[in-house]
Amino acid sequence: MPKKSMLPHTTIPALKHIIISTWFSFSIFFLYSCQDTVDTEMAATRKFGITNEQITIGSSLALEGHTGYLGAQTLHGALAYINHINGQGGIHGRKIKMIAYDDGYDPPRCVANTQKLIVEDKVFCLFSYVGTPTTVKILPLVEDAQIPIVGMFTGANALREPLNRYIINVRASYYQETGAAVKHLVEKMKLERIAVFYQYDAYGFDGLKGTEIALKSYGFLPVATGTYIRGTLDVEEGLEKIMQKKAQAVVLIGTYEPCAKFIKLARSRGFESVFCNVSFVGADKLAKILGHTDEQIIVTQVVPPPEIPDGETEKYSRKLWGTREYIELLEEYYPEDTPNFAGLEGYINAKVLVEGIRRAGRELDREGFINAIETIRDLDLGIDNPLSFNSHDHQGLERVYFTYLKGGKFVWLTD
Repeated sequence: MPKKSMLPHTTIPALKHIIISTWFSFSIFFLYSCQDTVDTEMAATRKFGITNEQITIGSSLALEGHTGYLGAQTLHGALAYINHINGQGGIHGRKIKMIAYDDGYDPPRCVANTQKLIVEDKVFCLFSYVGTPTTVKILPLVEDAQIPIVGMFTGANALREPLNRYIINVRASYYQETGAAVKHLVEKMKLERIAVFYQYDAYGFDGLKGTEIALKSYGFLPVATGTYIRGTLDVEEGLEKIMQKKAQAVVLIGTYEPCAKFIKLARSRGFESVFCNVSFVGADKLAKILGHTDEQIIVTQVVPPPEIPDGETEKYSRKLWGTREYIELLEEYYPEDTPNFAGLEGYINAKVLVEGIRRAGRELDREGFINAIETIRDLDLGIDNPLSFNSHDHQGLERVYFTYLKGGKFVWLTD
């Protein structure tokens, strides 16, 4: 006779129930364990780049090549203020360390640099990138890593719409710059035949669209368009198309070398049009290449001119003290540099970064930093243009300034 089992009798359905219940309990335990691991990893990620003594931030920007001047000066302006803050002991006991890689205004290099900053350098945030075609390519990395990126030298609409929690824009957009340019040309200068010359990439397309939107509001379309390829000086074909249509004004969306060549060729051929460039052209370099007075050459700016004109000391002390501070700090930390628009923009970006870190407090992390930025209301940066953010608006400044070429430099058009 077979031995009787001492185990309790269990039916097949009951056994299935036990197995399923055990599997379910284990699954719940496993999921909670995984969630705990994920939460721990996310919490650690939010603290990347932060130690008791230091906050590490990172940037990819052009330091050499045909936009190297813009990148270098933006970096110097930012570092002048960061060095100043570090010299005072930092923020809540921490000093800022900045890692900057050269991308040569090349999108693939910018992506590689950004991956290195996020994965290897483990920076707290990305900061002061320069250029539209480069910056728009790293947006998926920003989203995946949930890492803040602050103060880009680009007015691209892709950084503004739709709203992205991790993108903090400081400057006015290209839509605002081109909108202001068209308004000035149509309403103040009474011009209607307006053409567009643009760099054939994301930067140029953004400026073209902004100009078209603005012209449409007056019932106009561009009378002609011309293009050139990024990194080249092949402007002749675009110029010829625009001259054939007898444009009264040209909105230029490009960098300083091709735009300077376009303008010089146009003038040499007797083309007496108004030329209106957006801020990314690099007004200081453009003026140096053109080197004369021409009130028909305009550049829209997102910061005021970085100089104190004769007889304006009181105004700059009262309303534009930030410009004066930038000039003084640049002289202290980069005495070989001349104050310039790109540098002033970098300096302003750094002030916004520092203000966000200060408001976030000693218990700094990425999410807390963004929350702190969103509390800024009407902050006076000393540029006669108050800065504000909120959870629905991540662009701090709105104003567009006008400058024109006079005596080999671009001066404030205040009319």
